[in-house]
Amino acid sequence: MSFFDAVRLAFQTIRAQKLKSGFSIIGVFIGVMFLIAVVSVVEGMNRYMTDKFAGTILGVNTFRLRQFPDVQLGNVTDSTWRAWARRPRVTYEDAQAVARGVTVPVVAAWESNTRGTLTAGRRQAKDVQVTAATELYFDIRSLVIEEGRAFTAQEVQAGVPVLVLGHDLADKLFEGQDPLGAEVKLFDIPYRVIGVVEKQGNLFGLSLDKFVVAPASAPLRRYVNPPRVVDALAVKANSQSDMREAMSQAEAVMRSRRHLRPRQADDFALETADEVLAFWAKISGILRYALPFLPGISLVVGGIVIMNIMLMAVAERTREIGIRKSLGARRTDILRQFLVESVTLATVGAAGGVALGIALAAVVAAISPLPAAVAPWSIVVGVVLGAGVGIVAGVYPASRAARLDPIAALRAET
Repeated sequence: MSFFDAVRLAFQTIRAQKLKSGFSIIGVFIGVMFLIAVVSVVEGMNRYMTDKFAGTILGVNTFRLRQFPDVQLGNVTDSTWRAWARRPRVTYEDAQAVARGVTVPVVAAWESNTRGTLTAGRRQAKDVQVTAATELYFDIRSLVIEEGRAFTAQEVQAGVPVLVLGHDLADKLFEGQDPLGAEVKLFDIPYRVIGVVEKQGNLFGLSLDKFVVAPASAPLRRYVNPPRVVDALAVKANSQSDMREAMSQAEAVMRSRRHLRPRQADDFALETADEVLAFWAKISGILRYALPFLPGISLVVGGIVIMNIMLMAVAERTREIGIRKSLGARRTDILRQFLVESVTLATVGAAGGVALGIALAAVVAAISPLPAAVAPWSIVVGVVLGAGVGIVAGVYPASRAARLDPIAALRAET
């Protein structure tokens, strides 16, 4: 009997015994379904952290000079916090010295952040992220202006009270009306809207479009930081190697300005996305190996169920086996028939699990802040695992059927 004939007979058996076949594949079906869903969520989180979190919050090929890290990973002790708080703040002069001292081609901008309330007529938006920055801030953060324009270097130098709105704020405060040229109040100071940033979306369910950006020297500067102090200097390079070189040069400049001796630790922070991504890589590695453990249990249970169903099939079809053997079927033919039937059952269950797993991942992405991205390799692994379960579960029943004596098999049903 050829392999394709065995597969055809297996599908005929599945169609003839739908209920029994359904119970046979349910374990593999559930196991593969959750395997695909879990791997999809983990892969989605990987892409999310790389593209959205690291790219949007910290920036690609970007580092920030700060008093202490903005993103703290792990357990930060009270003594560490107190040491950070004693560090000197980053000043305009520090930012200018670093920007001049970096010889690698980079784009630099300084920024300061706070929270505030934005008012347009009778409408208000509370708890808005307010950023005072220099003109290259938009390039570093890769913010695309959808309407209007960004502010210029001349407006930063003159401290002109203009600002750029995030997409959600523009929708909330103006509800379809043109916001360009409109007056809004920030800290009770009137500002003119000159631009709206393209929609950024959400990060773990939190809007990335609820912000305003104004020139660093605009009137809001006194509400953001003490005089001549900034939260961060952001520096963006063209590549990772350029960024590393620029960081080394920035560190040398700051250590010289702070008069630090060779053995003294830095009293400032140079923050990149690498620390965040390395931290996430450890977590995702644990998740990738730990989470599939539960679907693995389902696959083991599914294999046991398939084995029992196949043993029942051998007992029920003893006469059929005897007839086939008496007509010249070899042991390998009988072995192949039952083994292929077992593998076909498991593979059908795995295929169904893959389809529903992809659908489940899409549902998770649609109704929750968790992203999901189906990895092609997980589909292949799911189907191969299903087929593997079928082989392991079918070997014993198939060999038992192949070893039956044809005369005894015919007599057992008479």
